[in-house]
Amino acid sequence: MFYILNKLLIFVHNIKHYKRMKREKSVLLPRLTDILKEMGENIKLARLRRKLSAEQVSERAGISRSTLWLIEKGSPGTSLGIYAQVLFVLGLEKDLLLLAKDDILGRKLQDANLRTRSRAPKKNKKREN
Repeated sequence: MFYILNKLLIFVHNIKHYKRMKREKSVLLPRLTDILKEMGENIKLARLRRKLSAEQVSERAGISRSTLWLIEKGSPGTSLGIYAQVLFVLGLEKDLLLLAKDDILGRKLQDANLRTRSRAPKKNKKREN
């Protein structure tokens, strides 16, 4: 009984979430939209390579199939936590650690702000008697 009520509550929540998403069109740059779509496609391909159904992945992640569908479509309204749950189910959670790992621009900016001394520091030599 509790299982059915829980599934019903999740279903109702997801319907409200989906309707809210349709109303609130998030304004993203086209480039970001393309990146999210590609990310969703990559998640879907990873699921298919593992021969897992959408129902299996959504059940293991504790989300509805419609939420998984939104992830695989690259919906910007889906939380990062939900993406992380799905990646965990697929065994790809460590891929999140690759985000912003090689910050080339940040390193260049950091190097540009480093100050150099006008001369090298003096070495401390201990004299032996």
